[in-house]
Amino acid sequence: MGHGHGHGSASEAAHASGRYVRRLAVAFGILFAFFLLEAAVGFYADSLALLSDAGHMLTDVLGVGMALAAIFAARRPAVGRRTFGLYRMEVLAALANAVLLFGVAGYILYEAIGRFQDPPQVPGVPVMLTAAAGLAANLVVFAMLRRGAEESLNVRGAYLEVLADTIGSVGVLIGGILTWVFGWYLVDPVVAVAVGLFVLPRTYRLARQALRILVQQAPEQINVGELRSELAALPAVTEVHDLHVWTLTSGMEVASAHLTTRGDADHGSVLVAGQRLLAERYGIDHATLQVEPDECARRCQALTW
Repeated sequence: MGHGHGHGSASEAAHASGRYVRRLAVAFGILFAFFLLEAAVGFYADSLALLSDAGHMLTDVLGVGMALAAIFAARRPAVGRRTFGLYRMEVLAALANAVLLFGVAGYILYEAIGRFQDPPQVPGVPVMLTAAAGLAANLVVFAMLRRGAEESLNVRGAYLEVLADTIGSVGVLIGGILTWVFGWYLVDPVVAVAVGLFVLPRTYRLARQALRILVQQAPEQINVGELRSELAALPAVTEVHDLHVWTLTSGMEVASAHLTTRGDADHGSVLVAGQRLLAERYGIDHATLQVEPDECARRCQALTW
């Protein structure tokens, strides 16, 4: 029998992220400071739109924090009982982030209903100035992470968080200007609802992706039936079983499979061909393949799971 695995994109992604640790740390500090500013002014001015944008900026803080945590977790060796390392910490944090976001969006929408009937007099100038400062902070972080987003999936996630929040800050800024110039106090709950509805679909996708990883479903972009057929079509392979494809954490797909071969097969050649197929066609660089003769396959078939 033969088995083997490859290491490629996972370690490269960790190294690419590692080059941007300082930028991510600075981005985290900037976003956290402006989250506190927006939250404080939002409560002071009783601006639901600003509080909504502060909640959205909190997602940026969490997103960048998760990116940093994933880098440091990836650097820790897989020792003792942690045979897969701590990569799943990023996924658990993402799920917690999604739960928090659902709560924030739900609170904003609930509060907005009452404000449509009796809109408070929100001072437009503090809201406008704070939103402008938040927008400036987002643009700085946006520029800092732009290059890293092209090299690292981990950094790209934080980059997209900031990009989305930049749009929200623009909406709050426009709302503050309209309130200041025309005294349209209904603009505040309207912008709050718009930001809340903008956050919800992203939150749903984040939670869905995290749950898919935690229950070890196959990645969406991989057709498992097609993958099985292509492995079975390799020279000397007669059957494929115990095929599993899952995601360890974002951007790190893993596979394992048993390849049954003819008695005269060169197991080394079959192993290399299988690994090449998974790496080149499906982007799976970490794969464990067991190449076995027919008598070993019969024992596998007797297993109930």
